[in-house]
Amino acid sequence: MPGGIKSWPEDERPREKLQLCGVAALSDAELLAIVLRTGDATSAHTALDLGRDLLRCHGTLDELAQASLTEICTNKGIGPAKAATIQAAFELGRRLAGSQLRFGQDRFTAPEQIFQHYAHRLRGLRKEQFHILLLDSKNRILREVLISEGSLTQSIVHPREVFVQAVRDSAAAIILVHNHPSGDPTPSREDREITRRLKEAGDLLGIRVLDHVIIGDGTFVSLTGQGLL
Repeated sequence: MPGGIKSWPEDERPREKLQLCGVAALSDAELLAIVLRTGDATSAHTALDLGRDLLRCHGTLDELAQASLTEICTNKGIGPAKAATIQAAFELGRRLAGSQLRFGQDRFTAPEQIFQHYAHRLRGLRKEQFHILLLDSKNRILREVLISEGSLTQSIVHPREVFVQAVRDSAAAIILVHNHPSGDPTPSREDREITRRLKEAGDLLGIRVLDHVIIGDGTFVSLTGQGLL
């Protein structure tokens, strides 16, 4: 439309529509337009045009949320700054959707806690991430640490990298957590082997390995729950 979004009727402009009708009334493209703020300075594309283009290119909002910074930047009119803003918005949504552990307060009582905390954060990642949760002697969760990020099919974890964090924080126990990009949380032979190695290292150091929780797409597996730890 000539003149850009500001020349549109108020009830058709994304920000004004939000104020008039509420955020739920906006389409995915309109929400993206608000995140993007401005259109393409080199063309007549408005922010709403860019939002529509992003959805056409990536297919769905879910696919866009999984796209890398480089992939988002391949869209005309989307530079590193706009791509970073999009990724930040999706990450905030993932963090808010998850059940956040209150470090130093919440106690580990069941693997479902871990799944709820990580499910949205790890969902859709194309690489494995290996995290540990550090616990005190009362099983209160002190903090979480990202140990490694691996390839499409595996992350590389060395006991030294895991336990140096636990020793530094005087942790009494740890919980292992990683995702399977395939969406299937079934433990692999490598998963079972690294769990065994880390448990043996923890036994030597007097640091218990309470569980290894593998996060899939909407589901999880607890190695303790399966009798594998």
